[in-house]
Formats: sequence, C-alpha cells, structure tokens
Amino acid sequence: MDIISIIEKKKNRLTLNESEIDFALNGYLEGSIPDYQMSALLMAIWFNGMNYQEINKLTMSMAKSGEIIDLSSIPGIKVDKHSTGGVGDKTTIALIPMVAAAGVPVPKISGRALGHTGGTVDKLESIANFKTDLTVENFISSVKKINASIIGSTINIAPADHKIYALRDVTGTINSIPLMASSIMSKKIAGGADALVLNVTVGEGAFLNNFEDAISLGEIMVNIGKSNHKKTYAVISSMEQPLGYAVGNSLEVQEALELLNNKGPSDLKEICLFLGSYMLMAAGIVNKQKDGIKLLKKIIANGSALTKFMEIVDNQKGNVNQIREPKLLPRAKYKKDINSPFRGFVKKVEARIIGQSTMLLGAGRMKKGDDIDLSVGIVLRKKIGDWVNEKEPLATVYYNDKKKYDLIKDSILKAFHTTDKRPEGKPLILKVIS
Repeated sequence: MDIISIIEKKKNRLTLNESEIDFALNGYLEGSIPDYQMSALLMAIWFNGMNYQEINKLTMSMAKSGEIIDLSSIPGIKVDKHSTGGVGDKTTIALIPMVAAAGVPVPKISGRALGHTGGTVDKLESIANFKTDLTVENFISSVKKINASIIGSTINIAPADHKIYALRDVTGTINSIPLMASSIMSKKIAGGADALVLNVTVGEGAFLNNFEDAISLGEIMVNIGKSNHKKTYAVISSMEQPLGYAVGNSLEVQEALELLNNKGPSDLKEICLFLGSYMLMAAGIVNKQKDGIKLLKKIIANGSALTKFMEIVDNQKGNVNQIREPKLLPRAKYKKDINSPFRGFVKKVEARIIGQSTMLLGAGRMKKGDDIDLSVGIVLRKKIGDWVNEKEPLATVYYNDKKKYDLIKDSILKAFHTTDKRPEGKPLILKVIS
C-alpha cells in the first residue's frame, strides 16, 4: 500500500477502505507522508466527496489516533456544543457559562481560526494568561469543580485531525462536507461527552453556502453521533451576515460579555438561547425548549452566567479584571469609521468580505504558524434592515498597521448594499435535525 495509489483511487472517485484511510492518516501523523501528498488527497476528497461509510471510518480513525477522554468520573449528563463557524460567531464564549450555570457539565474542546472565520481558542487568548492547553486531568477536574472548561484541541485529542485541520486552513479544503463532518465528530467522540448540540451555519459568512449542504452535513453528524450512542442535535442557522456586530478576537470577547451582562445584540442572544435550550434538554434539566429558554434568560438576568464565566477564566489562570472591565482587553492603536457614500436600507452585508478583511488586518492566519493580532477587527454600525444616511458610519475598523487598513477599507465599503425599500426579515434558526 502507498499514498500515491490512495490519492489516485480517490481522484478516480473510488471508495477508500478502512486500511487505506488508516494508512494515510497514520503516515501523515508520523511524518512519512508529507504535506504536499496529504494536500493532494484532501483536494481529491474536496472534489469527489466520500460516502457515509468512508466518512464514518475517517471519523473513527481520527478519533482513535489519540486519547479518548473518559468523563465517567464527572456526575450527570455531559453536553458539548460545536459550531461549524461563521463571521462573528462568538456563541461558545457566552453560551458555555450560561449552560454551566444551569447545572449542566460542559466539557468544551474548541478550535482556532479557520479560513475567514475566527476561532474560539484565539478569541479566549485575548484574555491575559488564559490557558487553553490544560492537561486532560486538569480539564476533567475543572468540569467537576465548576461545571465547565474550554480548552483547545490538544495534540493528544484526535491528533490526526489536529494536523489535518491546520493543513485544510491553508489549502482551500475547508468547505468539504466529508472533511468537516469527520473533523468535528472525531473531536467530539474523543472528547467523551454524552450528548452533542451542533450548530451548522449556512450562508455568506459560513463555509457552506447552500441550505441542502447544511442539511447534509447536519444529518451525517447526527448519524455519526447516533452510531456512537450520543444524543445529538444539529441546529441549522443563517450566517447571511456577521453574527452580532463585532468581528475580531478581543472585540468578540467584549461583545459576548455584553450578552452575559444582559445586553448585547439580539441575534447573538437568540442563537445562544436556542442552542442552550437544546443543551438543557439533552442534559435532562428541562423537558421543553421553551422552559430551557426561560431558565437561561433568568440565569443571564440574575448575573449567574457572568459569574460562571469569571469562574472559568479564573480557573484557567486568566485575568478576571478584564472580564470586570472589558476595556482592559487588548485594544488596537487606531480606529477609523467607514462612512456610507449612499443612503437607504441595508439589504445585504457580505459577511465573507468582512471576515476576509478582518483576517487581512491580522486577526487570522494566512499560513500555518502565523501569529494573530488579538486587538484588531471590524465592528459593524449597520446591519440588514437598518437605515443609513449619506456620510453615516457603516463600520468601524480597529487596526495597528495603516498599510493593512488601506488594503481593506474599500472592500468593507463594497460589502454593504442598500435599497429604497426595507428588506423583509429572515429567520435566524432554519431547521433542527435530531
């Protein structure tokens, strides 16, 4: 068996067997298969896809490439949440403390920036000294102690995916349903939670642009969860524009804190309450979704969610003062408004352009190993349905490098489209698969 024949087989749209998948993953993990050959295989999968059996085998091979965490020592039903990502998606930061404060053990393993979207781990590292590289033992003890911990995908948890994830980010192979499903579910299986709530985003700011693909991904992941005896929900939500207003690591942490302070954008609150209610149902805390939403609203209003986030930050050695005073979080040297040359109702905000522009400011990675500027980003001043006057700000750019600002300022303007008539509102939540 050799990697070239495996690449050729997938290039010719043939089905890979378990031993071939194991050979490719193990060889890449051990270093005998170089980046360029794995890139070729990933691209062949991107073009030609995989059937469910292949995806399931790929998922299990990646999950078993490292440690399968045993959470049985933690009382209760452990529930994990995952999002396929999107521009401005900071749901994890607000949602995990909300659900943990309701009494659900939440062992959360998160990722870093991928393509035009930010990563939860990068965002949390905006908080000074916040450790996302806990040992498995510390991860488990944290969930036992305070009901929650948020860590990065460590080298011991699905290490084959860890390495491939970084390669996909820089080879144009992110938005592949088989690769997305296997990447997400391998980490979820290795993470050891009893139940999963998966947010599959679709639209301009997501990796999937059409509803049918989102349904397909959701169904595949729910079936993989079911095969592994995990109660799994997939919530399909719209990402036609950035979620909330802030895009960029530190800026998104600040906006998540607004929600935990019972303020913040309505769309961010809606998705957090919706996902959170399903997490509470999966854990057996409530029987009906409306009861879950009611409980979570109470937890936000009485300050329990914010207190729980402070506990998480403190437990992971972060600077709690930055949570009490968000202005202490990393701040860019400069900020400048992008003013509108037109008037009318905003009918479209091209989220992908906003995400790519934020990345070009330094908030994301252009290649493996790049450092990230945690302080830069874009804050929208107008969203779909808002009226904008001529010379009124559409967005504010936070930057440290004037050349990078000059590079993206025109693109941001082009991301906004207006009309004379107020556009009809579209739902944020599109479908639930269970």
